[in-house]
Amino acid sequence: MKAANVQIKIQREKKKKLFLLAFCLLVLTAMIFFPLGLVLERKGEPEPVKQAPVVTTEVPPLVEYKERLRAGNTIGEVLSTYGLAPGEIHSLYEQTKPVYDLRFIRAGQEFRLFASPEGKIVRLEYDIDDTSYLSIQRSEEKFSAALDTHSVQTVVNYLCGVIEDNPILTFNQLGESDALGLGFSDLFAWDVDFYIDLRRGDSLKVIHEKKYLKGKFVGYGNILAAELVNRGKVFQAFYYLPPDAQKPGYYDAEGKSLKKEFIKSPIKWARITSRFSGRRLHPIHQVYRAHFGVDYAAPVGTPVQATADGTVIYVGFNGASGRMVRIRHKNAYETMYLHLRSYGPEIKVGARVKSGDIVGYVGSSGESTGPHLDYRIKLKGRYINPLSWKFEPVESLKKELVDDFKTKIEPYRVLLEDPLILVSPGRL
Repeated sequence: MKAANVQIKIQREKKKKLFLLAFCLLVLTAMIFFPLGLVLERKGEPEPVKQAPVVTTEVPPLVEYKERLRAGNTIGEVLSTYGLAPGEIHSLYEQTKPVYDLRFIRAGQEFRLFASPEGKIVRLEYDIDDTSYLSIQRSEEKFSAALDTHSVQTVVNYLCGVIEDNPILTFNQLGESDALGLGFSDLFAWDVDFYIDLRRGDSLKVIHEKKYLKGKFVGYGNILAAELVNRGKVFQAFYYLPPDAQKPGYYDAEGKSLKKEFIKSPIKWARITSRFSGRRLHPIHQVYRAHFGVDYAAPVGTPVQATADGTVIYVGFNGASGRMVRIRHKNAYETMYLHLRSYGPEIKVGARVKSGDIVGYVGSSGESTGPHLDYRIKLKGRYINPLSWKFEPVESLKKELVDDFKTKIEPYRVLLEDPLILVSPGRL
């Protein structure tokens, strides 16, 4: 009896094992042929909606053509070669004229045409100058014109150098053009005569703006700060636009204007051949007499500039003085420019002139042994020595602006004082 019961238990255990084995095989098969994510029911979730594929249509790029007008040609003649009819060209001229007259496009100047892949001109661009351009858009048979501006990048640059000859040459050696050197010289023209005052070994520093268009240098911006060390004396200039002013000025570190009543020299680069003297041997008459001016030797035609704002009171030939211009200035000053070849544009009696305006050109008229300018100054009717006279600044910052001025120039002042804050002296 016991043996029979044991046999029954063994058979039951076998059946149980076979059942479990069959169940495992069934589950394994389901997992292989039916992924779990598809077998399980997503309760409470709607069936996903199938979206139609998005079809994108790319706009074909325009084809660019560059053209230049030849002498005697018109832009209409060029456009006719691109399929524009005479009526379309006439519409282009008339509809564009309120913004820009296409007849002013100069020969040799480049303009750009943009056409569709089919060859139809849809846009025209013309650079008016380095920063602005004319843009004409064509829609059907209508043309719309606008003046746009190229994006110009402004970079702040730092320079320092030692003057061996003159500032212009120093700037050239640093890779910059004459324009920057002349701008630098103008800043200190009230304190320094750049021909007679400079000494070899004098030094300069400049922080200035350079402008780039599409990666190409197109010109200089403002000189933000500058320093000239002349014979051991330090001159500094800082750019500042007062909140209540329309025009910026240049001031020293204390807010005093660099601009004086008179600039030091009527000619930027000239050699002094004779100074102010109470007794000088006259080169023609060979007698000793007073010479109440300063003679600057320069080539015929060299521009002569007014040394201060004023009113012209005489223009004409004056005996031994030759062609002469006299200008009356405020505070009872008067300047004279002798031996001129000719006069500056619009220089006539009664004309108002600004400091730096051209009053005439170097010549050798009157009693003269060669081309030069005899420059003279009177104060209250008495001659004074232009080279030694101390002229006062014409203006300084208002007291309430000094703190704002000093705050804004501080980074530049520190850089001029200690250029080692850069990686190395020279260019940024």
